[in-house]
Amino acid sequence: MPREYRFYVYMLQSSSRRAVYIGMTNNLRQRVFDHKTHRHEGFTDQYNAVRLVYWERYDDVHKAIAREKQLKRWRREKKLWLIARFNPGWKNLAADWFDNVPAALLDPPHALFEAKASEGPPQGPSTCPRIRSERRSG
Repeated sequence: MPREYRFYVYMLQSSSRRAVYIGMTNNLRQRVFDHKTHRHEGFTDQYNAVRLVYWERYDDVHKAIAREKQLKRWRREKKLWLIARFNPGWKNLAADWFDNVPAALLDPPHALFEAKASEGPPQGPSTCPRIRSERRSG
């Protein structure tokens, strides 16, 4: 039996409601978790765009990619119209997805680092690849 694939085009909104991010994934729950925990640096991390306000599902990756590109070309007003039509209350559609996840895992990594930084520098060699490479090159 062939495996069934699902692809999602989604929009995230910042808490200030100024920034809207459009992305595509094959695992919406995991991707929203990655954005929520600021796992990757970039637009959503910088603008704290972690509220899922819109999504569409596709069975074909090419259609999903084409739709993502189409939405990214739209003017802001048209994107906001689409979100309002799909989600009139502008609710976070993933609000209860992570209720059972420990709060420490939902904190942005830089917040955890800042808390640990106040305890003083770590002892011994760093296990962080970025810090190791910076030490070698610098």
